[in-house]
Amino acid sequence: MTTLELNNTELVNIEGAGKTFPLSGGREYIALKGIDLKIRKGEFIALIGHSGCGKSTLLNMIAGLDLATDGVVTLDGLTITKPGPDRMVVFQNYSLLPWLTVRDNVALAVDEVLTEKTPAERKEIVEHYIGVVGLAGCIDKLPPEISGGMRQRVAIARALAVQPKLLLLDEPFGVLDALTRGNLQEQLVRICEENQISALMVTHEVDEAVLMSDRIVMLTNGPASKIGGILEVDIPRPRRRLEAVKHPSYYQLRSEIIYFLNQQKQVKKMRAKKVQVVPRHGLEKVNLELGFVPLTACAPMAIAQEKGFFAKHGLDEVNLVRESTWRGVADGITGGYIDAAQMPSGMPAWITLGGAGAQSVPVVSSLTMTRNGNAITLDRRFQDMGVKTLADFKRVIEQSPDQPHRMGVVHPSSMHNMLLRYWLASAGIDPDRDLQLKAIPPAQMVVDLKGGTIDGFCVGDPWNLRAEMEGVGFTIATDVDIWAGHPGKVLGCRADWAAAYPNTHIALAKALLDACRYCADPANAAEIRQILMRREYLGTNLEYIHLGGPGDTVPGVNSVAHHVFFGEGVNRPSRTEHLW
Repeated sequence: MTTLELNNTELVNIEGAGKTFPLSGGREYIALKGIDLKIRKGEFIALIGHSGCGKSTLLNMIAGLDLATDGVVTLDGLTITKPGPDRMVVFQNYSLLPWLTVRDNVALAVDEVLTEKTPAERKEIVEHYIGVVGLAGCIDKLPPEISGGMRQRVAIARALAVQPKLLLLDEPFGVLDALTRGNLQEQLVRICEENQISALMVTHEVDEAVLMSDRIVMLTNGPASKIGGILEVDIPRPRRRLEAVKHPSYYQLRSEIIYFLNQQKQVKKMRAKKVQVVPRHGLEKVNLELGFVPLTACAPMAIAQEKGFFAKHGLDEVNLVRESTWRGVADGITGGYIDAAQMPSGMPAWITLGGAGAQSVPVVSSLTMTRNGNAITLDRRFQDMGVKTLADFKRVIEQSPDQPHRMGVVHPSSMHNMLLRYWLASAGIDPDRDLQLKAIPPAQMVVDLKGGTIDGFCVGDPWNLRAEMEGVGFTIATDVDIWAGHPGKVLGCRADWAAAYPNTHIALAKALLDACRYCADPANAAEIRQILMRREYLGTNLEYIHLGGPGDTVPGVNSVAHHVFFGEGVNRPSRTEHLW
């Protein structure tokens, strides 16, 4: 059987599994709910999440140490009802008998399980797996005579020696120092690769999960924890740490996990926070949490706050929530943790269609806050190669078919994604076949371009301007070249929120419309730039912030700001535009 076939053969199947623990007074605690997961043969999966999310509970259910109260957990098609040698667990502590040698600790398990083998065969197996973990020279030593890392290797050797179908690892490196942990991680990865061992590992370490896993399963906070996301690790094997960290996906995966964990922290805080609806001034609610992402296009949000337009319309308790990614905005809206937000024009439809999760969450938009303001930037090396047009870029791609090409967009639902795809396709470049599009937070674009992990990006300012001014990229096209006047950022909120607070919704749209009018006046540009550069908004140098008024250009730079904030038909949402 080939490696590919192994990886497509199902070993463990978890369907609708849940775990409930009884509490005093007849109460119950739901630890896990609705877990669906399949583990393929030869696959290494990491479980990650905050303490108390049920990682070890799920591992124990697969081990048979604890049984699911709902759903089913099977191994090779048979329901798991008890522990068995086909699933071996390696715990955080070593679980070795201190009066037995390394050889005898491993032999204890082998002699108990592999009874069909002769004594000579069992001895050979014991010595083989002790050698596999690099402890042949310590075979006759007692556990107190060897280091903590060596003891954990003995525990791993014992688990491997009984030749299980599945290796279950419950934070196996948690008590080890960093150097020992790193060495042991690489050894275990190598052992699993060479022996095609399936493994499920509980971990708190983000880098450990990325380095060792084929897939990373992220669990939400408890109670009633569920799978919040599964990441496919596309870093080729065999993996070595120094090579793995250079792979373009390494830091993207790492960022995804950190984002998820931080978002779960935020969810926990919001759950603990008692949110009161404050009605006043004839409005159903005046205390609002409004989300935005730090871009020049967030100017209407910032100005409505700083120049008193929210307060003018009765919204005198507005808090602006600065999110680093559009995914954070989407999660805040769907989770009900923010009331409304600035969002890409395609995001209301995307969330409504279920793009942000398993269920549809209807989102409405009552105001277009900006138009234009985006551009396509390529790495400076393409300019050095003579690339001046899209046709030139296509030629470079065709001349390097074995070299992967990657472009960044800020979100699948963003206009940037649509514009970049349209621009590429207009030259016969298939955006899904000829190159790879990656969702990257706007503020990360220039960093990734400098690092060489992407060839270019489509994003809003100030990031195109910054890339060109820092000499790492050049603007090859703007959205004016592709679709002049397209909707850029819109005001979005849940449909049920708009229905519950209709007067508040109208007041919010009025306040932001006033702010859009203010942003469109060239006389206010200098003041707006000073406000946007502050840490609570863009947190970047003034020289990178340009709104796009008459004469608002930077000498020697091709990237020209061209935001449109207000004007005839500018702020009215259009069904036709959103359908596109």
